[in-house]
Amino acid sequence: MNRFRNIVLLTILAAGLALTSWAADLTGQWTATFNTQIGEQHYTYTFKVDGEKLTGTAKNDRGTTDITNGTIKGNEISFDETLDFNGQTIAIKYTGTVSGDSIKLHRNVGDFAEEDLVANRVK
Repeated sequence: MNRFRNIVLLTILAAGLALTSWAADLTGQWTATFNTQIGEQHYTYTFKVDGEKLTGTAKNDRGTTDITNGTIKGNEISFDETLDFNGQTIAIKYTGTVSGDSIKLHRNVGDFAEEDLVANRVK
């Protein structure tokens, strides 16, 4: 019985380590091109992962901003970007799902727009 308990504990530990190493795999650059109300957008996201914490930058044709409030739990990702658009600060909130070398993202741009996009890993 003690041996069975040890096997179960080791299996749980191995699964936890596998998830942790998988989350670390998100680190790097990801690109996306998508249409919005203001035209086509070109983004390069640079992610850094530390456990479940996600940080980095979001670079577009207008400049680079920091990624804030980022988390990754399993294959679920969320983060915020604060955009300066013609002197107006706009909060952009992202949620998404990671699948291999792509991330399906949904973003809420302030209170006036929503967009879906796919970011692909830069190889």
